[in-house]
Amino acid sequence: MTAVRSDGALAQIDPELASILADEEERQRSSLALIASENYASVAVRQVSGSIFTNKYAEGYPGKRYYAGNQWVDSAEALAIERAKRLFSAEHANVQPHAGSQANMAAYFATLNIGDTVLAMELAQGGHLTHGASFNFSGKLYRFVHYGVRRDTEVLDYDEIEAIARREKPKLIVAGATAYPRIIDFERFRAIADTVGARLMVDMAHIAGLVAGGVHPSPVPHADVVTFTTHKTLRGPRGGAILCRQELARKVDSAVFPGLQGGPLEHAVAAKAVAFHEALQPEYRVYQRQVVSNCQALAAHMGRLGARIVSGGTDNHLFLLDLTPLGLDGQQASDKAELAGLILNKNLIPFDPLPPTRASGLRVGTACVTTRGLGESDMAQVGEFLFRALVAPDEEALLAIRADVRAMLDDFPAPFLTPLMPAEAR
Repeated sequence: MTAVRSDGALAQIDPELASILADEEERQRSSLALIASENYASVAVRQVSGSIFTNKYAEGYPGKRYYAGNQWVDSAEALAIERAKRLFSAEHANVQPHAGSQANMAAYFATLNIGDTVLAMELAQGGHLTHGASFNFSGKLYRFVHYGVRRDTEVLDYDEIEAIARREKPKLIVAGATAYPRIIDFERFRAIADTVGARLMVDMAHIAGLVAGGVHPSPVPHADVVTFTTHKTLRGPRGGAILCRQELARKVDSAVFPGLQGGPLEHAVAAKAVAFHEALQPEYRVYQRQVVSNCQALAAHMGRLGARIVSGGTDNHLFLLDLTPLGLDGQQASDKAELAGLILNKNLIPFDPLPPTRASGLRVGTACVTTRGLGESDMAQVGEFLFRALVAPDEEALLAIRADVRAMLDDFPAPFLTPLMPAEAR
């Protein structure tokens, strides 16, 4: 089940949806995906995601279900748990969260009381909605205070974070980000948490694959609880997971079920098991090293072309472009890039004067293009495409770039996409 073919069941039953799916497959095939939170799941992951496990209700945990008939569901979930623990050297793993937000909510429920103080990264400077945004459940249920980056260096100031922690006395400190291009010092965060008697939670949604591949320090030895998503750099199915110390295992499990969720998505859980297995292979480390090398090469080339790179570079899978010198906002830049066949998202930059709906930056990631087979030598061409798109004077120029992008991608067929039909039948 690598794709829906023209004579497949979906085309017979629902040709309208089959056509939409075909269009999406073609979009993925013919464009450069540079969104930092996306990746291409393998055929094996997609097969299990669409498997008959989707038919089964399995409230509870392996060996402790509320329904009968879960022998093989239990085996699959136990395999996912064991592989997650082995991959990250963790004491306990819960693989049931439907997404990263649910994983974070469960971590809060396991470590906090409603109204407790939490210290986390400011959304506008790289944090996440679930790190205390006022309009998110996290900001409504808990008292969040925030840290950010220095205005001059655009990197975290750990002395300032410690000063805030000493002043605010949080019950929990959250480390992790969605738009921070530098290595995070988890050991220092642990020391700060110990100084004020707080627990430490790490949201490694973005960097989970880098941690698994050994190209970013692991938070697991330092954190009380670690949350992550399985579909970003980790390259698995859409979903979330939680790692924690054994002392928190019961609280974490109870927070997920029955605290937040009912029946788990066991087809997704089984697909997570496949993704963890893939991440345990030696070639996975090679892939993750290439993700970072590609990102650094792309950021450096964009800088040489005259773009301003937030913090001056990157240590991981993403970087931020400041569009201010180019006279664009993020929405304008994202729209131009998409017309040119380059898919990325607008993003706030530190101390951004614009609202999130416009933003002054673009977030650029290299997980997808690395999965597709592009290397450092190709990043100069990708950078040229992107810079040309940002300064393109009109739609005609953007469509010319789109043609160039498509021609380049002929040499890099999407590895986990197969044609909907033979080429001669198109």
